[in-house]
Amino acid sequence: MGAQLQDRPRDEGAKTRVTEWLARGNLRPTRQRVQLATLLVGDGEDRHVTAESLYALSASGPEKVSLATVYNTLRAFCDAGLMQEVVVDGAKSYFDTRMDDHPHFFWEDSATLTDAPADQLEIARLPEAPEGTEVARVDVVIRLRRKG
Repeated sequence: MGAQLQDRPRDEGAKTRVTEWLARGNLRPTRQRVQLATLLVGDGEDRHVTAESLYALSASGPEKVSLATVYNTLRAFCDAGLMQEVVVDGAKSYFDTRMDDHPHFFWEDSATLTDAPADQLEIARLPEAPEGTEVARVDVVIRLRRKG
């Protein structure tokens, strides 16, 4: 399961992780990108965030970041191959720092996205892609709700 998003002390290890992460995506380390990347990968844990949850956490940071900037930065991180967007429904997206193929649990009661155990998922066969196309990726979101 991904780590919970919370404020963390900034340390040299976090600074190195953030710098290397941004460099892997060939992204310039602007103050706002560094601030948001520190919240996302500073401790080395994988996490799932919404733009709104990252924006709320960034409010306690050293520099104020607008919600529009958070959305644009998350999009830049995705475009750079540093994160992936997981669309739960047409109106709600989560952003995942874990880049390998893996399924997710979506907890309907708390609107929380977590990693599901990939070793327990079996997909026997995919339908053939229409002519002129190829399968880019398969997203598996398993929706959960409490019994009763």
